[in-house]
Amino acid sequence: MCERTAVLSEANGRVSARVLFIGEAPGRKGADRTRIPFSGDQSGKNLDRFIASIGLTRSQIFITSAALCNPRNASGANRKPSRSELENCSGFLRRTIELVDPRVVVTLGSVALESLKRISNHELILKDAVGKIYDWDGRLLVPIYHPSPQVLASHRRELAQLQDYKVVERAVGSGQWAVGRRQ
Repeated sequence: MCERTAVLSEANGRVSARVLFIGEAPGRKGADRTRIPFSGDQSGKNLDRFIASIGLTRSQIFITSAALCNPRNASGANRKPSRSELENCSGFLRRTIELVDPRVVVTLGSVALESLKRISNHELILKDAVGKIYDWDGRLLVPIYHPSPQVLASHRRELAQLQDYKVVERAVGSGQWAVGRRQ
């Protein structure tokens, strides 16, 4: 994806955010076009609605992706990032997590959850781990499903996703935080 533009700038959010959301990759009709993560498409509108349901705004969070550029198939449509693409971007993800130093990491979908294994191993699988709080690499991790219309229609309906965001809210408000880390 070396000919693609990475979506990583001040538009991703506050570097001092307590919550970091990790998606799969910039979407062709969304972030790849707007250069703002989860912006310009229905997934972004859904994410905005879900974070608002727990009293968060984009100005309070940081959003990034497991792959920083939009992977496309031969016809130009979005495709899932390959293992090598995720591996190539894992250093950026690691440095982003270190820089932002969030209290809570929220993965949006299985690709994002899987990408964290390259930083600090875990044995979580999205379908079993969804909507639960885990200790991961000195942080709280909440795996949830991606807010795309396709996922809402088939894998995790809106009411279930809204409940998952309540778990995010609980993690953000939790007193569980490693001693010595900034709060």
